[in-house]
Amino acid sequence: MRLLLVEDEPTLRAQLRAGLQAAGYAVDEAGDGREAQFLGDTEAYDAVVLDLGLPLLDGLSVLKRWRDGGRALPVLILTARDNWSEKVAGIDAGADDYLTKPFHMEELLARLRGLIRRAAGQASPVLRCGDVALDTRSGRVTRGGQAVALTSHEYKLLDYLMHRPGAVVSRGELTEHLYAQDFDRDSNTIEVFVGRLRKKLPPGLIETVRGRGYRLAAPVSP
Repeated sequence: MRLLLVEDEPTLRAQLRAGLQAAGYAVDEAGDGREAQFLGDTEAYDAVVLDLGLPLLDGLSVLKRWRDGGRALPVLILTARDNWSEKVAGIDAGADDYLTKPFHMEELLARLRGLIRRAAGQASPVLRCGDVALDTRSGRVTRGGQAVALTSHEYKLLDYLMHRPGAVVSRGELTEHLYAQDFDRDSNTIEVFVGRLRKKLPPGLIETVRGRGYRLAAPVSP
């Protein structure tokens, strides 16, 4: 999953980036509101972590412009402690959730997992496809109850597909959502990881749709 992290304080931004990357997210960054708005308008993100106190253009204005432009990406806003009016304004502007500073990284990660699941129409933190289960909290994948050892790239690919049950996902979309903006993107790499995943999962689980991409062939329960 690919995130946009918008925070103007360099030390906090670096800490958040490290925590998000350690959790397996591809992270793009913005240090001011204008850059944030541009990236949100032009890049594909699965969620945004948005601080409201930004230079050049405040976070609330950025959020309003995204929503006015029809951008439905999930947004988690960061607010100052006890500033209830800021929280209300953020929710009214279209934020999906908020977190007050200071906060624990574990809570931020849990809220992001929830936002991404809900945006994909998934209620449970455990995603299932046939006898394959992926626990978004622990990052554990099982097949018939037995653990499946996946590399980080294989896990990210399976995670993205399982968040979109029944949908055809192109190689380009996978590349956009699995790698950060500054990553040397090569869509052929996706084919390599799909091939490796297929060897570890039930036959036919990942179906190739000729000329369009991939989808999970087995029904996924909510």
